[in-house]
Amino acid sequence: SSDTITIGASGDIINAATGTKPSFLNPSFEAFLSAKQDISDLTTTKVQFNTEVFDSNGCYDNSTNYRFTPTVAGKYFVFAKIATDTIAGANLDQVRIFIYKNGSSISIANLDARGNTLGSYYTCNDSTVVDMNGSSDYLEIFARIDDTSGDPDINGDSSERLTSFGAYRIGT
Repeated sequence: SSDTITIGASGDIINAATGTKPSFLNPSFEAFLSAKQDISDLTTTKVQFNTEVFDSNGCYDNSTNYRFTPTVAGKYFVFAKIATDTIAGANLDQVRIFIYKNGSSISIANLDARGNTLGSYYTCNDSTVVDMNGSSDYLEIFARIDDTSGDPDINGDSSERLTSFGAYRIGT
């Protein structure tokens, strides 16, 4: 009989409070949009999340492609939100946020407010779980906004995460 319990592999560091191995959730990142991004009405546009909150393995590009390319294969929880902003009291008709994998949409969240007075600000959220190969698979976020003025923006802020994107590995 033994009074020993083995958790993880030899040399693993386990967080005593949570019982998890800290590196288990990596690669992981979160980034946000630091200023408004002008987009064309009814045009699907890549959101340029340019400010990293953290990037555990350097897998997020916050200056060129605005994409996450994790270097470890597995299942990832992906989340994104966009805050909309219309001009001069225009009303929001529709907001869509897309999670793209390798250039194609794999998840969509939609707000359809046509016929309702919603105002000029709204936040749309999307999340999903996706398998990534750990080498060439990548994730991006796109948005499509329709407002009554035809001149929508994606709202960003340098200190608040109004529009953000992140992901973390949850398993194999």
